[in-house]
Amino acid sequence: MIEQYVLDLQEVDETQVAVVGGKGAHLGGLSRIEGVRVPGGFCVTTDAFRRIMAEAPSIDDRLDELSRLNPDDREAIGTLSAQIRRTIEGIAIPGDLAAAITRALAQFSEQAAYAVRSSATAEDLPTASFAGQQDTYLNVVGPTAILQHVRRCWASLFTERAVTYRQRNGIDHRTVHMAVVVQQMVFPHAAGILFTADPVTGNRKVATVDASFGLGEALVSGLVNPDVYKVRHGEVVARAIAAKQRAVHALPAGGTQEVAIDSQRQEQPALTDAQVVRLVQLGRRIEAHFGRPQDIEWCLADDGFQIVQSRPITTLFPIPETGDQENHVYVSVGHGQMMTDPMKPLGLSVWQLTAMAPMHEAGGRLFVDVTRHLASPASRASLLDVMGRGDPLIRDALETVLDRDDFVPSLPDAGSGGPPASGASAPIETDPAIVTELIERGQASIAALERDIRTKTGPALFDFLLEAFEEHKRVLSDPLNFQAIMAGMEATWWLNDKLQEWLGEKNAADTLTVSAPDNVTSEMGLALLDVADVIRPQPEVVAFLQGVEDEGFLDELAKLAGGTEARDAIEAYLDRYGMRCVGEIDITRPRWRERPTTLVPVILDNVRNFEPGAAERRFEQGRQKAQKKEQDVLSRLRALPDGDRKADEVKRMIDQVRTFIGYREYPKYGIVSRYFVYKQALLEEAERLVQADVLPEKEDIFYLTFQELHDVVRSNQLDGQLIQQRKDAFRSYHALTPPRVLTSDGETVTGAYRRDDVPAGALIGLPVSAGTIEGRARVILDMAEADLEAGDILVTTFTDPSWSPLFVGIAGLVTEVGGLMTHGAVIAREYGLPAVVGVEQATRLIRDGQRIRVHGTDGYVEILP
Repeated sequence: MIEQYVLDLQEVDETQVAVVGGKGAHLGGLSRIEGVRVPGGFCVTTDAFRRIMAEAPSIDDRLDELSRLNPDDREAIGTLSAQIRRTIEGIAIPGDLAAAITRALAQFSEQAAYAVRSSATAEDLPTASFAGQQDTYLNVVGPTAILQHVRRCWASLFTERAVTYRQRNGIDHRTVHMAVVVQQMVFPHAAGILFTADPVTGNRKVATVDASFGLGEALVSGLVNPDVYKVRHGEVVARAIAAKQRAVHALPAGGTQEVAIDSQRQEQPALTDAQVVRLVQLGRRIEAHFGRPQDIEWCLADDGFQIVQSRPITTLFPIPETGDQENHVYVSVGHGQMMTDPMKPLGLSVWQLTAMAPMHEAGGRLFVDVTRHLASPASRASLLDVMGRGDPLIRDALETVLDRDDFVPSLPDAGSGGPPASGASAPIETDPAIVTELIERGQASIAALERDIRTKTGPALFDFLLEAFEEHKRVLSDPLNFQAIMAGMEATWWLNDKLQEWLGEKNAADTLTVSAPDNVTSEMGLALLDVADVIRPQPEVVAFLQGVEDEGFLDELAKLAGGTEARDAIEAYLDRYGMRCVGEIDITRPRWRERPTTLVPVILDNVRNFEPGAAERRFEQGRQKAQKKEQDVLSRLRALPDGDRKADEVKRMIDQVRTFIGYREYPKYGIVSRYFVYKQALLEEAERLVQADVLPEKEDIFYLTFQELHDVVRSNQLDGQLIQQRKDAFRSYHALTPPRVLTSDGETVTGAYRRDDVPAGALIGLPVSAGTIEGRARVILDMAEADLEAGDILVTTFTDPSWSPLFVGIAGLVTEVGGLMTHGAVIAREYGLPAVVGVEQATRLIRDGQRIRVHGTDGYVEILP
């Protein structure tokens, strides 16, 4: 193969990232778009970089050393990357390579001024922009200086921040190569950045232009506040003109300098509205060419706009694909399910196939389209009511969208295509036998599934599973199941509303629901206390568990004194609850039965923090607390005018809450139990595919949808590239924050609490479990890393049912996601823990170890000095 060291920009396009890097490939693509002007220049290719790297064998050893470092070890990374940079900058450029660069310069003008810019093969990509990771040098004059700066660009592949970025994103340093773009300098009146989608809201219909005087360097480096323009449908809809006190200008002999701007000119706009609109039109052309929103660097010189860079905006949350041009409003499923992490394709598709409403995927998350329900006045009110009770931020976000009269069309009635708009359900008798019957029905259905699936393999398994999914939905949609769930929830809402009206007491139902019977999730937390009781008297077992890392530890336990009893207790727990895990709505997540080490830290916390018999005592204390609260409420009501009637109504509702609120947790338990059965069968199928050399690894099936996996099993063929693409996409989704509400314009609408009844500086959230508690904040993002002391307050992103074993050992709860009836809130009330959920950015704003005060009745958190 003949090595090419230099290519003119006109010779390359966006398919040649491996040859000229992301920046060079994009500039080549830009130069081919009609009406878009790009300053002339050339690329020093990755062949040249590889040749240079081969000149210094010592770099290889240092790269090995680098790849073994922890991304957080800044000192070691800084030292090692500096050594690599010095080595590269000290390499003499071979004569033929230097001659090729000098010849390319001569085609333009050797003594002209150039911008010399790094262009790595892993930058400006759809999933990772690497913005600002490598270096750019402006106004470089003369062949000697240009060769020197080319070397500096090669070395900039190993700046500390570039190395750390790659380590954190799992990118092998050896797979990234550096090209260099050498472009004629533009000496502009004004320069800046154009985002073809609003980088803050994500709205794809709104372009944002940042502009300042002189070179764009002043803006990029933060030297000046730019003028900011927003453009929608070819019209400037907002502008903010800044006082631009300084600019960066080129020096005649090379290099740049900061200059002060004349005071009379500082507040002059850098662009006219007409120029802004023209620039955005260019941006739309560029966006259409690359097929996605772009972050574009531009210059305005005497004869018009020139484009000096364009890269994808990687921070935008994707939009669900609909295939139409209509307006749509989507509500996040993850916020309701307490799981906002991305899901793998198999997890997404199985949830879609077993869900009660159509769901759309975007960014590895699921959304429900509520447009039709918002369009009809009748269904709109009930939808907003249900959403508001669950999560006020979702309701506020939907109202924000509705306030834009033109976005949601008005229809006479809702039609189909969304979740049940109303929470109202038919009345149900307050009879514990109903709950018993529903639980037995669910268990019988799961037992039948386990029995019938055993004989199914190959394509027959998939046919069976499609039928099983229909049974799954039939169990969930059983009218009695829905009535029982709603009875507990509606009675809770009724009690809170009426007791605040009659007694002036907020969230009184929180205490009335403590230790309600038949709650499988709270029982799960208490049952782990019983496991700790078996282990606590056995010092050998406790010492062994403190060092456990291997998932086969249960087999080792039997060799220790008291180990057989400990193993049997953990096994019995796993038989009942082993299908659970964090993020359990994603079938691909490892279950406790598959990864029992997850439970070990929680068991050890329970051994350390509790006395024997704690589970029974906790439940009984809670029951007595609820009973005492009931007596107190009823006696206060009877003292009121018409008090006996009020007390009788409240007593009836308390009985209803205590009969049905525990059952609220059973349908999810049933779903997850069925999921584990499906998963085990699918993994057995995956094992057969591995044996047949169709799949490299069993877990690769997680990156296929259910239908794709069905096709692979039928054909025994798989596109290996598809799995890798899906893995890359899944990794990129972790960097995205899913919005509560998303529109088809790409706008992420966050919503606000709009409250003025909290102290200054407090973090506002939703009150879901009454009481006030002070304590040490433990910010925990992974349950397996929990290390809790009595009295600690758990602060985390979200808590699905699998977190409830931690709830027995904490004094309070703060989460970023959640609503009044999500699992974390229900269990917090069950255990009598003050809790505030829906606290935006709680895990960032509260530091681990800080003292905080949680106001569970009023819905805010104070960070204490």
